[in-house]
Amino acid sequence: MSSSLALAHGRRWWTLAVLSITQLMVALDATVINIALPRAQRDLHFSSGNRQWLITAYALAFGSLLLVGGRLSDRWGRRVTLYIGLCGFALASALGGDAHSFSVLVTARALQGVFGALLAPAALAALTTTFEHPKERAKAFAIYGAIGGSGAAIGLLLGGALTQWASWRWCLYINLLFAGVALVGVALFVTSGKGEHRTRLDVLGTVLASGGLFFVVYGLGHAVTSSWSAEATWGSLITGGILISFFVHWQRLSTHPLLPLRILVDRTRAGSLVALFITSIGIFGVTLFLAYYLQNTLGYSPLRTGVAFLPLVGALAFSASLASARLLAKVGPRPLVPVGMVLGMLGMVLFTKLTVQADYLGNVLPGLVVTGLGLGLIFAPATASATAGIARGDAGAASALVNTSQQIGGSVSTALLNTIAVTVTARVLLEKVPVGVATKSWNAQATLHGYAVAFWWAAGFFGFGAILTFALLESGVPELEGDAVPLL
Repeated sequence: MSSSLALAHGRRWWTLAVLSITQLMVALDATVINIALPRAQRDLHFSSGNRQWLITAYALAFGSLLLVGGRLSDRWGRRVTLYIGLCGFALASALGGDAHSFSVLVTARALQGVFGALLAPAALAALTTTFEHPKERAKAFAIYGAIGGSGAAIGLLLGGALTQWASWRWCLYINLLFAGVALVGVALFVTSGKGEHRTRLDVLGTVLASGGLFFVVYGLGHAVTSSWSAEATWGSLITGGILISFFVHWQRLSTHPLLPLRILVDRTRAGSLVALFITSIGIFGVTLFLAYYLQNTLGYSPLRTGVAFLPLVGALAFSASLASARLLAKVGPRPLVPVGMVLGMLGMVLFTKLTVQADYLGNVLPGLVVTGLGLGLIFAPATASATAGIARGDAGAASALVNTSQQIGGSVSTALLNTIAVTVTARVLLEKVPVGVATKSWNAQATLHGYAVAFWWAAGFFGFGAILTFALLESGVPELEGDAVPLL
């Protein structure tokens, strides 16, 4: 081992800390603004119809550029990509925090998504190539997976605290602190990770992939504010599907593909990506519907709402660190991920029992704990398996696939589950109010019925995911081949 590699090996746990901070910043920014939206809307005087774009702008830029970000990470090197991503993310956050108009705030959120698309695959690729010992790598991915999986819930807690104690603007300014610490850490502990051979960027593939993902995410987001039958919704989805089909065909022909299709051949990697996709659907159901339930039905403050999600974070961290880290290197992902899916399904079923009465301990807490335990068994093994066995030059592309699966999963859930909840609630409200039931109480019951149906759908996704991942994931711990990154 050379002196530089030995030095990097000695600092590997510091590298994990730095990359975890980066991952947390990107993950929590998907939700940290949610609780702050009402106050931002009052300050900047934008309509409720436009409110959705503060979430969608981030998702659009982030989701459509992830594959490009992953390939740029392979081309430029992990350290350079992290430098650019962190500086850009910090500047975009400062712009958003100082925004005095809706257009500036939306632009800042889109820029956050652009630089997040650089950060997420670069951080995961750096982690993939830093830890080579199977047991250490399992532990590292357990920690990283726990942080990524709980980022949405942490974002709600942080957003609630900052909004209540300071200002909604600090939900954006806080990223300057995260980025500053991460930049110092990258300079000290992260190695370059640049490939041995510089390859030309696949320009046509970049256009097709970015355009296809953009239209898919846009179509799904448009379904939330409009409907599935709207021309803009299905037109965008069809356009996105066509572009992605052309992209896949072009990747077979390109000499420098943006996404080498050999990455997708492995069954365990495909199963892991499916697991991350489905899990992102479930996380949306927990964070969005429960946040509305706690604030609008039970009357919780923004801060109290965020605190209420802490059991989910704790259970996820416990499951990922103790169960996944110890078992993953011994048994592989196949026994763990399907069990996590079943626990996720049970958690969603528990949430269908929510009532209009303030019963957090009886109705909310059990579901949070069970769901958190399940997510911990999914995120760490699936993230590690999806990036294991990858040639170092393809680590960025494989890492981008992981993030793309999660991002598209979140977009699907935003459109599908929210549409289901709203449609069911509207249908119930059209019915005649039962005798002796107050209108306000009937409205609350109708809303909860909409949530319950959406949770049943989420439970179905987890159940289907348990069957699918059990079929796709291979038993045991895979063996290394070629110049691949060591497997678990």
